[in-house]
Amino acid sequence: MSSAPGSGPVFRLQKLYVKDLSFENPNAPEIFRDAPKLQAEVNLTLHNKRVDDRHWEVVLRVTATVKSGERVAFIVEVEHGGLFLLQNIPDEHLATVLAVDCPAYLFPFTRQVVYQAVEDGGFPPFLLEPVNFPAMYREAQKARTEKKDGAH
Repeated sequence: MSSAPGSGPVFRLQKLYVKDLSFENPNAPEIFRDAPKLQAEVNLTLHNKRVDDRHWEVVLRVTATVKSGERVAFIVEVEHGGLFLLQNIPDEHLATVLAVDCPAYLFPFTRQVVYQAVEDGGFPPFLLEPVNFPAMYREAQKARTEKKDGAH
């Protein structure tokens, strides 16, 4: 069985790019004198927007604030985007594709951008923990439902 060209769903990454990248090392070089015990607080958010009738931009925003005791060792902020070609995706699946599939594809590359920025800043390897995008999506849906129900 074959279907007509262009009739099936299309999910394709067209481009990866860094929209914004910031690395702050406010206590250098003093922070390097001792072997710091680093503690990280990481915030990850996801945003998407329709670019045209076939393309969507999906952006992962990561902010990691890493401290040694009370002193900030470094802060890294990244907005890492992907331009995705999405065609013939049924409407009922589009939200899941944008919130789960696209960021899951993007994340390893975003992780590498963060890793490289931290390494270039003079710190030991810093790997973002894996992210459960399906769970994030379910939590966001649940929060929207609760907010909607609470508005009545």
